[in-house]
Amino acid sequence: MAHHGGIVHIGGYTAHSGGRGTGIVAARREPGTGELTSLGTVAVTASPSFLARHPTRPVLYAVNELPDGRISAWRVGSDGDLSFLGSWPTGGAEPCHLALAADGGHLFVANYGGGSVTVFPLDADGVPGERTDVVEHQGHGVDPDRQERAHAHMVSPGPGGSPLLVVDLGVDSIYRYDIDAATGRLVVRAPRVRTSPGVGPRHLARHPDGHRCFVSGELDGSVLAYELIDGVPHERGRVDASDRGGHVQPSEIEIGPDGRFLYVANRGVGTVTVFAIGAGLPELVAEVETGGGWPRHFAFVGEHLYVADERADMVRTFRVEPATGVPVPVGEPLPLASPTCLMP
Repeated sequence: MAHHGGIVHIGGYTAHSGGRGTGIVAARREPGTGELTSLGTVAVTASPSFLARHPTRPVLYAVNELPDGRISAWRVGSDGDLSFLGSWPTGGAEPCHLALAADGGHLFVANYGGGSVTVFPLDADGVPGERTDVVEHQGHGVDPDRQERAHAHMVSPGPGGSPLLVVDLGVDSIYRYDIDAATGRLVVRAPRVRTSPGVGPRHLARHPDGHRCFVSGELDGSVLAYELIDGVPHERGRVDASDRGGHVQPSEIEIGPDGRFLYVANRGVGTVTVFAIGAGLPELVAEVETGGGWPRHFAFVGEHLYVADERADMVRTFRVEPATGVPVPVGEPLPLASPTCLMP
């Protein structure tokens, strides 16, 4: 039985990016009610806007989303305290996402401002070495404000040795790379997969069946459904991320723990949409108010869903109804300045 109690780490924006946070906050989770109790700031670091955990070692990683991009790493103590291991430049501006290879041997970073992907090798203890590669995407999209150049927004390492998928909002594309484990360099797998112009793909969620994935379209308020054939995503269709009026900017997209439901957070309208995953396109089940207008990220822990609302300065706890997949708010929100990522 998985241990669903314990500690959650929460990253956010600091003054370096116009935010109000101070670094990485730890919170203790009560498994029965899902209630979070803040343990305060456990690492003072600049704009740790996205976090990742090593698959086998007690190490936490964060991007530092700055014009001169960096990552930082900490050893995690049993009570959630963090011991600083170091900080390394990514070679790209405004890193906004990072993820670990399945075997824990490499760390991949998406540099939003730089439109690039960076690779760091990790030693046996999960400590990064100097970066081994930076690959820059070229081109632009149709939106003159948001797609004036490439903007890598997420890296999704495949299970086993399957390709790394990199979602680029600026050029409406999903790139595929293999990692050369010996050199730590990325090898391009052609061709890249293009969305319709102006979608602005942001994040990608892989279904546990290994055959499907879903992408949030930040600029056109969409969810795109893909079938993976030999590791290549083939688009099967599009649905609206929200049926509320207004300017919808989907952010996080994730598949629930049992693989039956797809969840999308919608900034601007302040909702999480639940879709049933069947043989066809995702089907709308419910669209739930989060209580704030800017839900940027969420995470599942046990039977609970935690939503980080960046502009409402809070993390909201929901209990997910097992039969319907619908999140129901419980308790009081945890007040927290500018939260952007939650890592169980």
